[in-house]
Amino acid sequence: MDAKTAPEPRPGILDIAPYVGGESKIAGIERPIRLASNESALGPSAKAVAAYRALAGEIHRYPDGSSLELRHALGRVHRLDPERIVCGAGSDELIGLLLRAYAGPGTEVIYSRHGFLMYAIGAKSVGATPVAVPERALTADVDALLAHVTERTRIVFIANPNNPTGTYLSERDLARLHAGLPPHVVLAIDAAYAEFVNRNDYEPGVKLVDRAENAVMLRTFSKIYALAGLRLGWAYCPPAIADVLNRVRGPFNVSAPALAAGVAAVEDTEAVAGARAHNDRWLPWLSERLARLGLELTPSVGNFVLPRFPDDPRRNADAAFAFLQERGILTRKVAAYGLPQCLRITIGTGTEMEAVAAALAEFMAT
Repeated sequence: MDAKTAPEPRPGILDIAPYVGGESKIAGIERPIRLASNESALGPSAKAVAAYRALAGEIHRYPDGSSLELRHALGRVHRLDPERIVCGAGSDELIGLLLRAYAGPGTEVIYSRHGFLMYAIGAKSVGATPVAVPERALTADVDALLAHVTERTRIVFIANPNNPTGTYLSERDLARLHAGLPPHVVLAIDAAYAEFVNRNDYEPGVKLVDRAENAVMLRTFSKIYALAGLRLGWAYCPPAIADVLNRVRGPFNVSAPALAAGVAAVEDTEAVAGARAHNDRWLPWLSERLARLGLELTPSVGNFVLPRFPDDPRRNADAAFAFLQERGILTRKVAAYGLPQCLRITIGTGTEMEAVAAALAEFMAT
């Protein structure tokens, strides 16, 4: 077909660099150690797996389009009004719904410089202009974010904790960010890693949503609940924003097996506590081992670390990535986030942590 007669996408679509996830395979290695995508070290709740399997004979039926049972389960566990919860196919879908509903051509979407790539990708997909705001010490800078707000700003995305840096804003700083925003700007708090945080000054965003009309909290089942393959997330919103998201989402946007597994997972508090305890043990363990090697780390409150490697081509991040890959270990390059000198390493099982620590000790000694 003549390129001149082919259908043309909207202006700006071809300027989008597609999102590329962490690698999951290594040629010649049947089961590599996968530490690239912040997947759960312990896997899903056995109860969630059983609930998923129980739906095998019912997949010819449409799911509950309102996600009623899951919303009520989330409400019970988190003490939230289920009418203000909107479920989606991962928090990615909810990010996209917010952008479709509140941003568009001629508007701006603000996010911190090293924030989740989907904020900028999603903004461009609806014709909005993404605005990356410099951070301070790899942490979102409240004053800088507020300084970039204009009359064109429609959404401010803040990943808290942030991926890939592992840093976070305190409850006080988050409240200060919100207080500085005009009423027409939505503050979208992406708390995908909230369950891993054990800091006294952290709050995932519930309090802001409870008292404000322009704040939304996004959560996911992909991390501590270990249901990344099912694509399941949720948003806690003011009533008016929940109403808007329900108007623009698909009528059956979450599959029945995902809904069933989600209910079982959120109610299996013992499995969640076990996953959190595992991370509480191995996050500081790996951080301490890597620091001993002379690698610079920004303190992380998620389920991953972000070591910075030397600029020496023999020991830089690319060389470390290749060295680990040769030993069957997958990590995440983060050059797309503006951090080409770093690798993000997920907290895996104890055996996997010992393996990656030993491999990096060997790498740094060469």
